[in-house]
Formats: sequence, structure tokens, C-alpha cells
Amino acid sequence: MAGSDPVVEALSVALGDALLGINEDRAGTPLLVVDRGSIREACRLLRDEGEQFVHLSGVWGVDYLDMGLEPRFAVVYYLYSPTSKRRVGLKVPLEESDPVVPSVVDVFPGANWHERETFDMFGIQFEGHPNLERILMPEDATEFPLRKDFPLGEEEIEFSHNTEKWQHIRESEYPQKSPKSAW
Repeated sequence: MAGSDPVVEALSVALGDALLGINEDRAGTPLLVVDRGSIREACRLLRDEGEQFVHLSGVWGVDYLDMGLEPRFAVVYYLYSPTSKRRVGLKVPLEESDPVVPSVVDVFPGANWHERETFDMFGIQFEGHPNLERILMPEDATEFPLRKDFPLGEEEIEFSHNTEKWQHIRESEYPQKSPKSAW
């Protein structure tokens, strides 16, 4: 694939050994696996050179727990070029013991909220982020709800096979109104 796509070829030459792999996502979009120390350089090159991928579509955290993949975490960035109408993805693998990646807010200011949400939901730190604080969870929360080892709360749901079990709750919380009531 590297020889057939000029974007991939240029990034491969520029990054050298920091380009860890070249894949395609399910839609056929190039997905380049980049060493975490080179993510900002990769973003700058894609933004400023060649097809000018000037739009950051999103930043996502991924947890590969129980999927047989190592390392456990990854951060995925998708960029879009309005001039060539193409997308390219960048993926940074992260070890569970050190889930830290440099922030790309100085390259793409729109990454600010994406990185904060990824931090809030996965616990992945973005080094150099101007305001890395929780935005969805309470400030004193200690867990990260999109990690696959996050404990799920269970609440039994009423179905036709267990209606007797729930009948006493329904009657105590929602007493029957008098039939003489105007309402």
C-alpha cells in the first residue's frame, strides 16, 4: 500500500522508523500506526504538506482488553482533506502501564475537547494539553467508564416472566387513584 498512495509514501519517508505500521480501516481509508513521540510531527506533516489534511474529524480512545491485542490502548485520529476529499487515520498504540500521548491541540485546536473526552472516558493522558480536566464525569471520579474493565451496575428489568416480583414495588410507588377522582 505504501508504494501506491503518495500520502502514505511521504509520511513513511518523513517518519522513518516512527511509522510502525500501515493498515486500512474497513472503509479502505489508510490507517497509519505511529509511535507516540511522532504523532505531532505526523499531524503537522499531513496538515501542511501535500493534500493538506486540515480538518481533524475526531480523536478516539480504544481499549483492546480481552481481544488478544497488545498493547491494551490506542488513540486514533482521523484527518480530512477538503481539497482532495480524502481521509487518513493515525493510530498511536499505548501500554496500559503508561497511557500517555502528546497533545495535538497546538496543531489542531479542535482536538481540545476530543482529548478531554478521551481522558475523561479512558484515562489516557495528553501531555502538554492546555486544560486536561474532566468534562463529563464528576471531578472526584476515580474510574473511567469506557474502559472494558469498568464495573457495570446491574438492575433487573421487569419482563413478563418476573412481573410478580415487581408488583409490590409498583403498588407502593404508584398507588391506585380513587375511581371517583376527576383526574
